[in-house]
Amino acid sequence: MSSRVERRTVDLSGYPDLVVIYLGMRVNRITGIKTLLGFGPKIASSVDAHPDGLLRHENLVFSFFPMHVGMRQYWRDQESLLKWTRSDPHRQWWQNFLKNSGGTGFWHETYFLRGGMEAIYDDIAPKIGFMSFALVVDARGPMFGAAARAGRHFSGEPVLSETELYQDSARDKAS
Repeated sequence: MSSRVERRTVDLSGYPDLVVIYLGMRVNRITGIKTLLGFGPKIASSVDAHPDGLLRHENLVFSFFPMHVGMRQYWRDQESLLKWTRSDPHRQWWQNFLKNSGGTGFWHETYFLRGGMEAIYDDIAPKIGFMSFALVVDARGPMFGAAARAGRHFSGEPVLSETELYQDSARDKAS
């Protein structure tokens, strides 16, 4: 006996500035397993704190080998998302990761209901997501920060400026 499909949809008119972000962490070296597993409790704790503007958080598994996990988050607006990313604990995680990826790679892709998309791929070797079809360029200059990549503005300071990141890298190599 067949039954009709129950088709449903959502009315997003109450969320005109909705932002959906997919994030992933991929193990690149055996040491990355420890790094990746260490983030699980930290992320759970930050989600349990109910940051202002976070509407939904869902965990995802992209592959088991190589281990590649992530999440999808729905944010009320860009301002809430960027404000959270520039506060602790996220700010500290990001600063530490950009200094040493711990054998992992990280990426995110962000989609805005009002239009626009942006992405970053740090230490991600296989071409995934937008990388699989779009021109890949260095995240420098106007392509450095998420807001600028999306063609948007955010009044807050970045977690780590381009100058700080690359000056720190040059100092580390000189030591």
